[in-house]
Amino acid sequence: MKIHDLITTTEALADLCERLAKSDFVTVDTEFMRENTYWPELCLVQIANEEEAAAIDPLADGIDLKPLWDLMCENEEVLKVFHAGGQDVEIVYNFTGKTPHPIFDTQIAMMAISQSEQIGYANLVESWLGITVDKGARFTDWSRRPLTDRQIEYAIGDVTHLSKIFPKILKKLVKTGRGAWLDAEMDKLADPANYANDADIAWKRIRSPGRNPTVLGRLKALAAWREGEAQHKNIPRGRIMRDETLADIASHPPKKQVDLTKVRGLSNAWKDNDIGKRLMKVIEKAEPLTKEEMPDKPKRGAPLGKEGALVADLLKLLLKIRAREIDVAARLLTKADEMEALAAGVRKLPILEGWRYEVFGKDALELVEGRLAFAVKDGKLLMTHVDDMGEELTEAQAAE
Repeated sequence: MKIHDLITTTEALADLCERLAKSDFVTVDTEFMRENTYWPELCLVQIANEEEAAAIDPLADGIDLKPLWDLMCENEEVLKVFHAGGQDVEIVYNFTGKTPHPIFDTQIAMMAISQSEQIGYANLVESWLGITVDKGARFTDWSRRPLTDRQIEYAIGDVTHLSKIFPKILKKLVKTGRGAWLDAEMDKLADPANYANDADIAWKRIRSPGRNPTVLGRLKALAAWREGEAQHKNIPRGRIMRDETLADIASHPPKKQVDLTKVRGLSNAWKDNDIGKRLMKVIEKAEPLTKEEMPDKPKRGAPLGKEGALVADLLKLLLKIRAREIDVAARLLTKADEMEALAAGVRKLPILEGWRYEVFGKDALELVEGRLAFAVKDGKLLMTHVDDMGEELTEAQAAE
């Protein structure tokens, strides 16, 4: 594979992207810093196909990244392959307002062909290529220039290894016939709504203090205000105020600015500084949530109770057995809260639809409704239908 020098000009980038545009797929990774800023600072982009690889310096003077963004977001013929690519996709969205498409994530794909829940990149490379990844540069400051040869070599390795691993994973997916399982997961990863910094819905990411419309209205206003402050100063939102503090103020709003000194998580300076004044104005102007804005109540069946909790535990055991039998990550099939809802009587669930119903939901429903049971045969725990158990018992009795 040809490894290029660090790309620092628009012309070199355009030439690279023109060649990569003829590929079936490209593997992509980014290096960024976000500890001290609201917006992640993109410091390096690594990209490869099966023939060549390069690192692109987005901090180079005068470089225009448009050829790269066109390849990522406009070219539908080239598959963009990431590993645990959520943050990489977020960065592309921040620059373009779009997400890479079509997209493939090898971490998600591994869940469909193994019991790996969230396999890390180093473990992925070790398991598929037998190569131990040098982790020495993981905590480097990617914003400092110049980058060393060792840093660039380390960064490019992320995409050169992935370009060898992806075809192997794809081949196994085709062999198992589970590629369609991942369609919804990949669409979710590429959904721009996941990355939009919409201040009006920022409150939904905060643990809601009850369902009081007035309290939630204050939470909405405060969360939107915090997003604006953090964006304006380009600092992490937690540097303005932690979620817990925000929720506390929404539930117990101070009447005067001086009362902000009593709020846990705020310093004494808030009693007379400008940001404290702006906060008090937000509290004063906050309106209760409308009926249409109120979050839906959690969909629950009857309270689980002791017996229901036992049924939920049996479902979790069933999940472990099925995941082991078909060699798939349990998390890809369902989650604990969904099994608890099934045990409580809820029947409109993802687990009871599509391929999930076929590979697990059908058995889960039969277990809940008493048509499936556990049995031990030759020292191995397995599932059996109640009718089959009855037939086996009858045959055993007849033999006696």
